[in-house]
Amino acid sequence: MPRVFVQGRPVDSYPRPAPEARRGSVRRITEVGEEVLHRPCRDVTEFGPDLAALIDDMFLTMYIADGAGLAANQVGVDLRLFVYDCPDDDGVRHVGYIANPVLDALHPAGRRLLDEGEGCLSVPGAVMDVPRPDRAVVRGFDKGGEPVTIEGTGYFARCLEHETDHCNGQVYLDRLSKRERKDALRQVADRRDEVFARRAAKTEALSGS
Repeated sequence: MPRVFVQGRPVDSYPRPAPEARRGSVRRITEVGEEVLHRPCRDVTEFGPDLAALIDDMFLTMYIADGAGLAANQVGVDLRLFVYDCPDDDGVRHVGYIANPVLDALHPAGRRLLDEGEGCLSVPGAVMDVPRPDRAVVRGFDKGGEPVTIEGTGYFARCLEHETDHCNGQVYLDRLSKRERKDALRQVADRRDEVFARRAAKTEALSGS
């Protein structure tokens, strides 16, 4: 079994962090409550250098924030796009991005719900159990406008589902009960400063290197 998949294709190895991050700039991560996170994003219609530059910035921003995935509206850009660098439950690394993602509908008989911990870079410091299917298939396009299909299981499936939700204007808090949502927001209040200090330190270290 290959240990790394890039854009859904097996490769022998891949740098960590991904090469895109070396070309990128750090962007501010939006937080829950900001309008751009709570409305469906626009389709990507222009494939070219500007989209490639945004992808580079998103990769670097994701790594600075210790994330496994990041959607464009999490850096304030109203486009259906996300990047990821995420392991599955077997330790296989998955790296890539997808524009205009659409999740395949899975037949109930062929899926299993996993109720496991989930966090979000736009909900800094909070982790809550969220039920998600243990398998995901996402279809979309690469930065050249060519069709891409990404499949994931376990934790990587959760990542694909979570980031596609972002593109649809949903954060994972929307999948929680009112009581659970309040618990998550209390965690944010307690831990936000610590999370932002860690991100700032990594950004500072990067600028000094």
